[in-house]
Amino acid sequence: MVNLISDVVAYLESIAPPAFQESYDNAQLITGNPADEVTGILCSLDVTEEVVQEAIDLKCNLIVAHHPIIFKGLKSLTGRDYVERTVIKAIKNNVTIYAIHTNLDNIHTGVNKRIADRLGLSNTQVLAPKKGILMKLTAFVPVDDTQQVLKGLYQAGAGSIGEYSNCSFRIEGTGTFLPSDHANPTIGQKGTAEEVRENRIEVIFPAYLQHKIIRALKTAHPYEEVAYYLQQTENEHQEVGSGMIGELESSMSESDFLQHLKSAMNLNVIKHTALRNRPIKRVAVCGGAGIFLLSAAKRAKADIFITGDVKYHEFFDSDNQIIISDIGHYESEIFTKDLLLEILSQNFSNIALYLTKVITNPITYV
Repeated sequence: MVNLISDVVAYLESIAPPAFQESYDNAQLITGNPADEVTGILCSLDVTEEVVQEAIDLKCNLIVAHHPIIFKGLKSLTGRDYVERTVIKAIKNNVTIYAIHTNLDNIHTGVNKRIADRLGLSNTQVLAPKKGILMKLTAFVPVDDTQQVLKGLYQAGAGSIGEYSNCSFRIEGTGTFLPSDHANPTIGQKGTAEEVRENRIEVIFPAYLQHKIIRALKTAHPYEEVAYYLQQTENEHQEVGSGMIGELESSMSESDFLQHLKSAMNLNVIKHTALRNRPIKRVAVCGGAGIFLLSAAKRAKADIFITGDVKYHEFFDSDNQIIISDIGHYESEIFTKDLLLEILSQNFSNIALYLTKVITNPITYV
């Protein structure tokens, strides 16, 4: 079976839709031709010249990385810095780079779930669910065709709320219409006013699926002209957002938990605020730079918040209400490459998959 770069991209984006990335991000195909056949995939946290060379040596023409090598637009490619040199090397050697960044952070099975699993957390939830990414479809369907239309909408991705699928609301009423002489009515006659028993149906769906949902509605609906309308909702999407919170199976002392954290995340050092002499039970996490979620962690009554890239003055914001633990950006996300390999292996068992052996952490400790 031949797999193209575009096949891999489509699969990854079905799991972590680009629409879920943050506005500043650049999660997408960075270099390469999506029509090329995949010869092998190298999974990494970052992309550097060394990682590109590793891909070349392994005969991999696709690197799937968490961090985009390009965040801002490049105005030239002269090799003056590591970003330009890395991009030039990839292009010269026909190595495609694909980045799956904050969209993978923001799904409930993504980066933060991997951290939570390594720490043994249960009852996990997204710490700061996103608003404004759900829409509601309201449509009017003949009673006898309701199930057919709903089935099509469910298959297109509508009607999922948390652990529940096929969710909808309906109420029966009377629809009226008068077909013109140029109409081709499914029910009734041209020029004759009609009344039809109809259901008003409502379903929720992620906004990025809007066009797919409308196509499914029109395909399954019996009418020549389909009556519907869409609404943006302010509902929180409980499975999409930043960070994660969960609970330990049993409470641990602060010192025991910090040792557990070191072991689980393979750490040499942890920076943290003063211990509070209270047991650790509820744990909030955010891979990468997540101090913006401190208030959410406090509201969720977390005992400790684990993230990276915390600045000196930001540690003061713990205010003895919570322990802030900075384990490092690289250290908090390094197991993302394992997650990427696992995701890809579920659908591309016929492609050679590798984890990078290059240590891309720009920080060293002595």
